[in-house]
Parts: sequence; C-alpha cells; structure tokens
Amino acid sequence: MIRILVIDDHGLVRQGIRQFLADTPDIIVGADASNAADGLARARREQWGAVLLDLTLPDSHGLDVLKELRREQPDVPILVLSMHPEDQFALRAIRAGASGYLTKNSAPEELVTAIRAVVSGRHYLSPWLAERLAREATGHPFNAAHEQLSDREYQVLMRIASGKTTKQIASEMNISPKTVSTYRTRLSE
Repeated sequence: MIRILVIDDHGLVRQGIRQFLADTPDIIVGADASNAADGLARARREQWGAVLLDLTLPDSHGLDVLKELRREQPDVPILVLSMHPEDQFALRAIRAGASGYLTKNSAPEELVTAIRAVVSGRHYLSPWLAERLAREATGHPFNAAHEQLSDREYQVLMRIASGKTTKQIASEMNISPKTVSTYRTRLSE
C-alpha cells in the first residue's frame, strides 16, 4: 500500500484527490495539509510512500518546501502537482529535487500513473519536459528568459506580474523591501 501525503492549499483539490484515490486499491491518502508548515510537520512525523506537493502555498513557495523536504528526506518521492504550466516551473522543480511534475489539468488516471512511477524509483515527466531535459543534457538547451533567473528572482517576478507592491512582496517572502528593490533592479536589466 502506498501512503501519500498531499500538501495543497485548496480543500477541494485535497478532497478530490482523496476521493479519486479511494478507488485505487494500492494508493491511499494518509494525510493532507493546507500549508507548508503543517505539511512539513506531517512529513517529519511519519514515513510516506510519496508526497504530492502544490507550488502555491499560503505560507511558503512550494519550491522552498520541496528543497527542505529533499534535504530532510532524500529518499521520499515528491511529485509536484501544480496549476502552473510546465514551461514556468517544471524544470525548476526537477532541478530542486522533484521526482515528477504534473499539472492540475491532467487526467485523474495520469495522477495514478505518476504516483506509481515515482514510487518505483522512476521520474515522471511529460513528453514536453522529457524533450527539454534531453536538449539540456546534450548541450542544446532551449532557454526561455525566465529560466536564467534564480528561484528567488523568479518568485519576485511572478509577484510583480500579479500586481503586488514591494511591501507586499517583502512580507510574503520574508525578506526586506530593500532586497525586493534589488531584485526589481536586476529583473529590469
């Protein structure tokens, strides 16, 4: 039996995953969490067959949670399940240690396939992501401008694009407004 931990800020998503997987005999949702702090605490308290992780959480960015989980539990498969298109975050997630990346508009059956793949020690990649990684490995990367940014720079960029102020960004990311301004300057170069 594969016990999974679901970390997602949307109750409807957590409940939907739980209900869908109830019909899958070898996979069970052992627990879920609506934020990073609760998710990390649950991950530390018990052994999990896999973790399903959303990137958009109210108290931390999912990439930061991913890196922390990977440091603390290097052998636990982590499958990112996100609303963000692959071209925005998939490569970053894989580089940060994700075992796979699945968008929330995927078919429910694909979730089962992805969970089984990562639990068996494989990575779960869409054909698009596999092609990107293959190009990168052969020295022919296709680099979008945003892929040149650090994770923090990209997080600031996404918040700027959503119309947030320097003060709001600083508060959300637990950094100083001056640091946000520095990122803004770098992004405009």
